[in-house]
Amino acid sequence: MSTASDIVKAVGGPGNIQSLSHCATRLRFQLVDASGVDGATVDAINGVMGSVPQAGNRFQVIIGGGVASVYNDINALPEMANRGEMSNEEIKAAARQGGVRGKAAWVDSFFEFLADSFRPILGTLLGASLIITFMALMSTLGVIGNWADPRVELPPSWQFVNLLWKAVFVFLPLMVAYNAAKKLGADPWLGFAIMALVMLPGFSALKEDPSAYTAVVAGSEIKLVKVFGLPLTLFDYSSQVFPPLLMAGVLGPLSKGLKKIIPENLQLIFVPFLAMIIMLPLTAFLIGPIGVYIGAWVAGGLGAINSFSPFIFAVVIPLAYPFMVPLGLHWPINAVMLLNINQLGYDYIQGPMGAWNFACFGATAGVLFLAARDRDVQMRQTATGALAAGLLGGISEPSLYGIHLRFKRIYPSMLVGCLVGGLIQGIGGGVTTHAFVFTSLLTIPTFNNDASGHANTGSMILYGISVLSAFAVSMILVIFRDYRTPEQRAAAKAAQEPAVEAVEVSPAESNRAAQWVEVLGGKANIVEAEAIAETRLRVIVADSSLVNRPALIETGVKASTEVSPGVWHLIVGLDADHYATVLSRKLASIDA
Repeated sequence: MSTASDIVKAVGGPGNIQSLSHCATRLRFQLVDASGVDGATVDAINGVMGSVPQAGNRFQVIIGGGVASVYNDINALPEMANRGEMSNEEIKAAARQGGVRGKAAWVDSFFEFLADSFRPILGTLLGASLIITFMALMSTLGVIGNWADPRVELPPSWQFVNLLWKAVFVFLPLMVAYNAAKKLGADPWLGFAIMALVMLPGFSALKEDPSAYTAVVAGSEIKLVKVFGLPLTLFDYSSQVFPPLLMAGVLGPLSKGLKKIIPENLQLIFVPFLAMIIMLPLTAFLIGPIGVYIGAWVAGGLGAINSFSPFIFAVVIPLAYPFMVPLGLHWPINAVMLLNINQLGYDYIQGPMGAWNFACFGATAGVLFLAARDRDVQMRQTATGALAAGLLGGISEPSLYGIHLRFKRIYPSMLVGCLVGGLIQGIGGGVTTHAFVFTSLLTIPTFNNDASGHANTGSMILYGISVLSAFAVSMILVIFRDYRTPEQRAAAKAAQEPAVEAVEVSPAESNRAAQWVEVLGGKANIVEAEAIAETRLRVIVADSSLVNRPALIETGVKASTEVSPGVWHLIVGLDADHYATVLSRKLASIDA
């Protein structure tokens, strides 16, 4: 069967699927009953990097960069086309049958709302961040002036290139409004239109009206104008994300309420009309300013910590991110980064965040090394895809959900890498960037400016040393400590080994294996035996003094060497894999 059909079968079939969506790397199922889904079965499917059970019968399957193709394949399955849509009553009944959603279900829902407001535009943000990186690289090479300094006037051609990424971030509130409104069941275009009001040139132009006045709020000067006798606060909403999130949070319940009281045949006209009449002024006068102040409050708190001690900030952020990302707490911080760039002209969070990202990717590289060494094909494929997504795209989800959260021994090694990267940045005085980017290998050149906007190659070098050190430390520790417990290593090895019963063993081979067991000190002395090359067996014994080396040659072993205490390499011929299986069978049945 295909990956798509295997996944559908593993989650309980089409009848158990209420809804299906996807983010940048994961399929996101809402199931009728998730209690019967076996995560190990899902994880074993070819092309699946891991699974994440969640509260409320939610279940996520990690695919990686090809998630959109698998999503389309699932929807194209004949059984999915015939399953039909569940009615509201059926969905409610299924939820009741599924039992309690769990104490953290509302938390899951809240952070899912935040995540779904950003996930659909991750590709667009990534594309814009690479354009920013290109501009930074051209500036570093001296092709153009300092693109991040507003005092530097670029030639028209480069101004146009600069506008390519600004188009994304200036109108980011409209994209977030669309996604957030859609997530909460409102018309997404209605959310888009409501947020567009406060981004109109005419709205900003009200600042120039003779009746506009200035007031001081929380130590900051703001512009206001009286509209029908009410004070209207005039902000620049470019790149703001808290206002559209709050707006959607009100629009969603309002739309559902209006649908309950307006007859169905009139909803097309009057639901959007009444929602606009209510939400347009409410957003302009109240929700928008509240959102701006919330963002400023969060940014101010983080800024105060950074101002008090950039060293502490550079250390704490990388250590906190490994726990924030699984909970979804990083989405508000991403919003603060955008706010910092919009208001301060630079951001101080992305540098320490880069230390976490590269520590995460380094741990994945360590897993990849061990998987290649142990010939674990499935984990090698998972780690390869996750590492490529991280180093080239700055996306940590495949590593985090596909590997790290499944093997808890990784976290201590990764945290040491986070600490080392943060310490290097803190000792160096911290780093800043003048644009929002995904912290990958490709975006290192964007950290080439100081907080004042002046080009500073030293800042980029400091950042590069810190993130590469975080990567190397995590990778080395994972390689030396391993990412699996002894039980997990044994289970992985057993899963790779072919069934012993499937191997045909001649009487002569069986007799030779029995002789090897005897001259190696007996079954009790043999800890492990495996083929490590086409011609070589590796045998680990408890006591090498019990090994009769001359007798090994007499049994047909061409050569033997004790490469380290208790570890013997036996040259047995061109079919070492077969002899390893024969020896394993003999070890399992020697007492029978």
